[in-house]
Amino acid sequence: MAVITVLGAGMMGSAFCVPLVDRGHDVRLVGTHLDHVIIESLKARGFHPTLKLDLPPSIQPFFAEELAEAARGADILALGVSSAGVRWATETIAPHARPGVPLVMITKGLELDEEGGRLVVLPDVVRRGLPEEVRASVFPAAVAGPCIAGELARRVPTSVVVTGRDEKTLAALADALRGPYYHVFPCADVIGAEVCAALKNAFAMGVALGAGLHEKNGGAPGSVAMHNWESAVFAEAIREMMRVIGLVGGDPMTATGLPGVGDLDVTMNGGRTGRFGRLLGLGLGVRESVARMEGATLECLEILDVMRRALSAYEARGELGPGELPLLRKLIAIALEDAPVEMPFDSFFGA
Repeated sequence: MAVITVLGAGMMGSAFCVPLVDRGHDVRLVGTHLDHVIIESLKARGFHPTLKLDLPPSIQPFFAEELAEAARGADILALGVSSAGVRWATETIAPHARPGVPLVMITKGLELDEEGGRLVVLPDVVRRGLPEEVRASVFPAAVAGPCIAGELARRVPTSVVVTGRDEKTLAALADALRGPYYHVFPCADVIGAEVCAALKNAFAMGVALGAGLHEKNGGAPGSVAMHNWESAVFAEAIREMMRVIGLVGGDPMTATGLPGVGDLDVTMNGGRTGRFGRLLGLGLGVRESVARMEGATLECLEILDVMRRALSAYEARGELGPGELPLLRKLIAIALEDAPVEMPFDSFFGA
């Protein structure tokens, strides 16, 4: 069994530790500078205040200042932070990275290379931040696919992929991470998986708008609601994921598997992004909807901001037409510019 150090004690980083200790690994969970209350609670009584759950006592909690101790002798390093914290996490973990020691992240997102105007997947962003002597043998991998942290922490059967640019690393990580209820499949298409992992947050918000619109019109959840509306948005979302994957250089078919269809379904139904979309659909506006999320990380807003800038860059080079990706463009307008919540259905599906 391996020594695994996880940096980031939020809901997903902490939930990730549960199947690892159940597999028999020595798991060390290190909080960021924002996780002091969580680590304090875990050290005192083993209770995670955000997951609202007692974690297995074999998960060893460490404060951010104790990272050096927690990383000593680690066989695998993991980043469990949000996309907004990935550069901080890379700088923090870099001094403790060693040649040949795999690094895996559960962070979802994309960055735009402002100089070249091209989208970059986060495993490549992290690798660039590692010391040169480490970069030669470490190709950061990422976990993607449908996973609600609260369900994984409660041992609900979960299926994900681990993706990256080194085949041997993926095989080793899949073997180390998988367990009786945590099913991990290697995926060589790092671009496709990571584009899906990022965009699904934006598109899940879009599908969930339908629930809010239905409620706003006096409806209640049931078999007759806005499911026709939601299904069309879902289908267009997958189509647009495939277009962006191809644009960045991945395999569009990856969107039809766990990273795309699977993750979009779970995020719109059980994730915080789905709850945020419902609030927007109710007509509360962006500011009030954000306030009602009570500080929850909203990756959908971050990826929509990245994509707004990326669309301009790809259009300027003639690689993307101004009429393409109508759903994504509408979601940018709704979430970033407070545009009315309505869908341009007549422009969907290549019309």
